[in-house]
Amino acid sequence: MTEFIASHLDLAMQHAAVWGFILIFVFMAVESSFIPFPSEVVMIPAGFLAYRGLLSTHLPWLDLVLAMVIGLAGSMLGAYINYFLSAWLGRPFLHKYGKYFFLKEQHLDRAEEIFRKYGDLATFVCRLLPAIRQLISIPAGLSRMSLGRFSFFTALGAGIWTAILALIGWYFGHLAGNMTALEMVNRGKELLHQHYGWILLFLAVFTAGYFLVQHLVMRSGKKDTAE
Repeated sequence: MTEFIASHLDLAMQHAAVWGFILIFVFMAVESSFIPFPSEVVMIPAGFLAYRGLLSTHLPWLDLVLAMVIGLAGSMLGAYINYFLSAWLGRPFLHKYGKYFFLKEQHLDRAEEIFRKYGDLATFVCRLLPAIRQLISIPAGLSRMSLGRFSFFTALGAGIWTAILALIGWYFGHLAGNMTALEMVNRGKELLHQHYGWILLFLAVFTAGYFLVQHLVMRSGKKDTAE
């Protein structure tokens, strides 16, 4: 699917100055919802176009910031669609009819298993992991996770992921010559694969720090109660 979509993006890139930010928002909303759509084909070209000054403002640094912010806004919209639909429809409906909406039962079960194991933190961690990235909003909605906490952890994970992809495109933009969208996406995925260990290390450190702080806060609360 990635190659099929990327091969048709060159035409859209020719009109990026007019439609670029709108397309970023719409496609990132789709990517973050239950519809399978690769974020790499959106944010990597966006970073590339920003560096070349080919988006709306023609100011590279401002285009990059706006692309990240708008990409994040689209991701949040898609996540909210998953969250509220899941809370409204419920688990029985999703497991029975989800297959007609790109939601396989085994994928839903896996997302719920991860959410039960890691709780709120899963909405952040899974935003940086392939395959489960979009689906983690579904068990959050089913469990009616606090909307404030859901928004915070989702925005944190989606923001980091969006920035990583945009900066990869920015890096490609400074290279000599032009690249097609398909070349950018393929090279970007290779770059991600080569350095994904750093992302996993960051997630491990963040997770450990989160649980440590949570443990210390709980201990402090127990001491205050005992006193």
